[in-house]
This record gives sequence, structure tokens and C-alpha cells, in this order.
Amino acid sequence: MPKKVIVSSDDADVLKDAKFLGIPTLDQIEDVRSIEVTSKMDELDILNAELGKNTLVRFAGDEIIPLENLIANLHGKTNIIVAVDSVEKAKTALETLEIGADGIVLETDDPSMLPELAKIGEGTGNLQLETAMVTSIKMLGLGSRACIDTCSLIPRGSGMLVGSSSQGMMLVQSEVEENEFVSPRPFRINAGALSLYTSMPGGKTRYLEEISAGDEVMIVSSDGKTNAAYVARSKIESRPLILVEVQKDGKVAKAILQNAETVKLVSPSGSIAVTDLELGDEIMTHFEEGGRHFGVLVKKEEVIEK
Repeated sequence: MPKKVIVSSDDADVLKDAKFLGIPTLDQIEDVRSIEVTSKMDELDILNAELGKNTLVRFAGDEIIPLENLIANLHGKTNIIVAVDSVEKAKTALETLEIGADGIVLETDDPSMLPELAKIGEGTGNLQLETAMVTSIKMLGLGSRACIDTCSLIPRGSGMLVGSSSQGMMLVQSEVEENEFVSPRPFRINAGALSLYTSMPGGKTRYLEEISAGDEVMIVSSDGKTNAAYVARSKIESRPLILVEVQKDGKVAKAILQNAETVKLVSPSGSIAVTDLELGDEIMTHFEEGGRHFGVLVKKEEVIEK
């Protein structure tokens, strides 16, 4: 459970449910000073005040600029905790200026909000990636593939995990690298065939065909760190495809990708274009045990996907 998420309520049952879900309650947080911001003068007073470890801020409205000002001026000097009354406002506060508030307090007597609150931050974390060896490369004909254009700039060594099976997925890098024939598109992951699985925030999977503007996808780095990115569009087009298979210790992963030099798989030393792949190359891969039921992992279920 992310430490940034806290619940405050006058309803004892809501507090009980929060603790059951592992969400801290406000009474568990020490050294909290509460301040209200209703005007520019209030904001200036906070900037000039002697603050403690945690500063709980309540804003009069839904303004973003005052929070941006506080984060810019007080980050590292005090933990800025923002009081909100909805999960949507909680997400906004935690993402403002990218740094985000140090925490949010959801003030609610509605227990139905708690499961969604518990999911905040689940898109960030770590996945175990392993190096797997390329054992088969097969050129295919035309097929539909999806380019996932995000609202983020995705660095080298990062992209999306995709695979023909949820039990084995390869890391496809964003189109961040230079090419003399086409400009870099660091917001884009040319993710592969429409029916491939991709890992999503919250531990689920989805088919690439299902993803559209406004969705969140999971971006994974070569060291397994994960975060969420919003989708601006999914471009579905017919392109020549290539089937890549990798193996490690009897575990197999397969992915059908566009056969183009701009499509690159992440390797331990950088990235390799699918057009340059050779048998024996090593690719960063995520393996998991169990099957999926509508995207949800069922660890004890045996599912065979070839």
C-alpha cells in the first residue's frame, strides 16, 4: 500500500475498512499541522511559516496553481499532504508538477471509494525481468498491429511488456532512438499484434486491441521499475510481421511484432532492432506462473497458450 494515501472519516466502519485494505488513517500520522488556503495571502503565509514534519493543506476549491506553488517552494522542507474528497482529486494531487504532493488524505464517509483509493500507486513498483535467449525468428505476412502513443516521453531502455501468453512477455522499447529515415517518437511504443497481451497497472493484463485514448498503460524500464502513462491514441494498421520466440530454463515467451528497424526489443546492453535479431541474442523478459481470467492472475490455474 503506498504511504502517500491516507483516509480520514467520521464513520468508524470506513476507518475499519481502510485498515483492512492496508490504507493508513489520519490518526496514525504523527506531527501534522493543518492549514487552509482560501486566498493568495494564505499561500504566502504558509511559505513564510515555520512548518513541522507534515503539513495538511485544505484548499477552498479545486485550484491546481496554489498546490503547484507549494510543491515548488516547499518540496523537501515539509511533507505536503493534501485533503481531497474524491479519488480523481487524489490522483491529480499526487501527480501535480510530476513530483506530486507527498501525500493525500481522502476525507470521506463513503466506503465504496476505498478500493479505488487502494489502487493508487499500484502502477508504480518493480517487476522481475530476466534475460531470455532468442531461439526462433519467423517472418510472417501482413497483419494488424497497434502503435500505442502515450502522453509521456519514454526514455531508452523503457517500453511495454507484450507477449502471446501472459506467462511470458518481452520488453518492447519506445521509438526513442535516432534513425536517418524517420524522426524519433519517444512517446510511442510499436507494441505488436492486436491480440498480444500487455501488462497493465494494478497487476492485470489487456489485449492491445482493447487499448484506446484515455487508458493507462504500464511502462517498464530495463531494471524492472514500472510507472503508468496515459494513452493519447492507439494506431492500428496493417504491416508485415515477425514472430520472435525466447526461452530460459524451459520457460518460453513469444511475441508477434511489426517487422521494421524502428521496433526494438530491450537487451541487457541496450536494445536490438527486430530486423537485426539473431539466434542466441538475449532479450529482457518477464515470466509469471498461472493463468489469466479476464486479465486477472489466477496463480493456481493451469493455462496452456502456444
